[in-house]
Amino acid sequence: MQLAKPHARFMHCLPAHRGCEVTDQVIDSVNSVVFDQAENRLHIQKAILVWILGGGVGRFRARSTHA
Repeated sequence: MQLAKPHARFMHCLPAHRGCEVTDQVIDSVNSVVFDQAENRLHIQKAILVWILGGGVGRFRARSTHA
């Protein structure tokens, strides 16, 4: 990250091994978006589980094409 431009962002799929893969300074910096990434993955994983388990299928009536 020292060689990156100031607007560069640090991303990691987690879990990150601090001290081995990444330093504390990098993962905790304002340029790190790893926790935003993790939150986004959480929501998509929940949606996949709902889809796999059949949730939402048949819950809503089909909308009419006529007003």
